[in-house]
Amino acid sequence: MTATRTRLTPTVVIVGAGPAGLRAARELAPAVPGQVLVLEREQHAGGIPRHCGHTGFGVRDLHRVTTGPDYARRIARDAERAGAEIRTAAMVTGWSSDGGLEVTAPDGLFDVHAEAVVLATGARERPRTARLVPGDRPDGVYTTGHLQNLVHLHRRRPGRRAVIVGSELVSWSAVLTLRHAGCRTVLMTTERPRGEAYAVFSAAGRIGLRVPVSTRTRVTRIIGKRRVEGVEVENLADGRRKVVPCDTVVFTGDWIPDNELVRAAGLDLDPGTLGPSVDTDLRTSRPGVFAAGNLLHPVDTADIAALDGAHVAASVLDHLAGRERPAGDPVRILAESPLRWISPMTHRPGGCGPARGRLLAWVDEYVPFPRVVVAQNGRPIAERRLPWPAAPGRMFRIPSDLLDAADPAAGDIRISLRR
Repeated sequence: MTATRTRLTPTVVIVGAGPAGLRAARELAPAVPGQVLVLEREQHAGGIPRHCGHTGFGVRDLHRVTTGPDYARRIARDAERAGAEIRTAAMVTGWSSDGGLEVTAPDGLFDVHAEAVVLATGARERPRTARLVPGDRPDGVYTTGHLQNLVHLHRRRPGRRAVIVGSELVSWSAVLTLRHAGCRTVLMTTERPRGEAYAVFSAAGRIGLRVPVSTRTRVTRIIGKRRVEGVEVENLADGRRKVVPCDTVVFTGDWIPDNELVRAAGLDLDPGTLGPSVDTDLRTSRPGVFAAGNLLHPVDTADIAALDGAHVAASVLDHLAGRERPAGDPVRILAESPLRWISPMTHRPGGCGPARGRLLAWVDEYVPFPRVVVAQNGRPIAERRLPWPAAPGRMFRIPSDLLDAADPAAGDIRISLRR
């Protein structure tokens, strides 16, 4: 027997109550005639910042610095005050045959049909199993998100000695969480030739927090039956291995988008990000379905995700008002090595540019002061030396006005870096 679903018909439905989804809701709620409904699978709105007890949130969007939990409460409150309805503990399980969202919540089953859908489901770190690290399967192995949930939401202590796998910005967030819980970080290990976080964070962590960072190394085995007892670390330069005693291991970074709804809808996927392919208006391949935040660029800071939410709100309003996209087919934007991917993935000449006038990219090698070259049909159409480095483990920002000379009839746009 099929359970009956209650039909809901908001004007806009937003899936995900993190920074991108809540900022989109805040912008849309006062501007549309009907309901703006936000669906969140967690018990509380706010997204990943809820779990981050340290400061550093809100710089670009709120123009102030606050802690993660304060930031999460602020953006949720702003969305509700603007008139959005936020339903927590509401799991979107898939799409109905007629294009609605199937939702399971404590108060029943729902079929949600809206004039516009915004997917803002974010990203998550790959766990130990996805990274294929062999060894025993004891307690004491976490991702950053799991660790922060344990410490800041459940007030539990992970252990006393930790090894962190990865050296991205989020890795230092894990260090601060461990420190808050009374757990010492005895080693941070990365396969890269240098730490991936901004130099100011790495220097402060090495000196102020006394965290040793071992580059060109990797964890090859986790040791321990019931509880972690240590990890085996290999030096990639000479192959030598050593055992580092610890009772906690945290796998950080190596992000993947929460793309289950994207795949279930049959939306075009970008092979680089594994999130939905979007144009600079953040429109997906299905009319009326948009995407924003770290679902598109795993992963950037919370305030950048929030500004994505403001950007997508403007595109949603254009859609609801019947304002058409610029004429002509979109031109694909392709990343060439050492760039791994670029977001947005398509460019519509004559359309609006991306949020903050920046293309976001991920790189696989360090390039100081790179020269960005934009080409079509094998011919450079624009190039510029940028005063900031392209570095693995953090977002590389490319001014989007480099696309101004693109010819919509000249084929794919290819972007590369040169020293």
